[in-house]
Amino acid sequence: MFVFRLLRLIAHLFKGMAICAFLFPFTSEKGREAHIRRWSRKLLRICGITIRIDSPQPIPRSLLVANHVSWLDIFVVNSLQPCRFVAKSDIRGWPLIGWLCAKTGTIFISRGKASDVRRIFKGLVESIEKGEHVAFFPEGTTAPQGTLLPFHANLFEAAIDAKAEVQPYALRYIDREGKLHPAADFIGDMSIAESILTILKAKGMTAELKQLPVINTEGAHRRDLARASREAIAAGLGYSSEEISPVSSPADIQPGTVPDPQAVPR
Repeated sequence: MFVFRLLRLIAHLFKGMAICAFLFPFTSEKGREAHIRRWSRKLLRICGITIRIDSPQPIPRSLLVANHVSWLDIFVVNSLQPCRFVAKSDIRGWPLIGWLCAKTGTIFISRGKASDVRRIFKGLVESIEKGEHVAFFPEGTTAPQGTLLPFHANLFEAAIDAKAEVQPYALRYIDREGKLHPAADFIGDMSIAESILTILKAKGMTAELKQLPVINTEGAHRRDLARASREAIAAGLGYSSEEISPVSSPADIQPGTVPDPQAVPR
């Protein structure tokens, strides 16, 4: 069963590359979104993951944010609404997956490069203004389930400049008993290959994605948006104050300056 899943996953990744290379150039934006949504849903099925989405309201023109558990998170969100994600440039080098992320609109950012941050920030504002769905993980890196790292505030400025709302989502992976599934965690020195093998061997995993009330950005400061988003997501996950990491002031740097290394999503 494991070997069969692995072979199906590899074949599905190559299928995704073919879609990007041969269909995307001749497909409308809506058509590309439909391809990404279907492909993401099938990827999760191949990995043995059931998707449970609670998103009753239309997603507005907004900056979408969520807690960050795994490389799977992008595909869980894309199974609902394909987005342009902000991710660290290292992901571009991941075999197959990195190429697919680039072709589906992922915005890569290099750590410590002020010029890159300025370019990315301007692009985020323009994308939101055009009505595109832009998403990022404000924790800046993956965290074990049951914890929630402090949220970095710098990229929330894009929503303020674009006069758009922030749409938070709570994301978790559970087992058949409703407990947090340990196989989803992608932390420490674990490689993408190790994580994939762990997930393929796991059983009974369900990805739950829960829409939370939008956060208005009018007159707000990015630190306020980071704090409000973190509080909303913590509540959406059902975490008590003892279960999440200690709250600290959100990292707050001016867009265009060198970011905290942890502020770049994994």
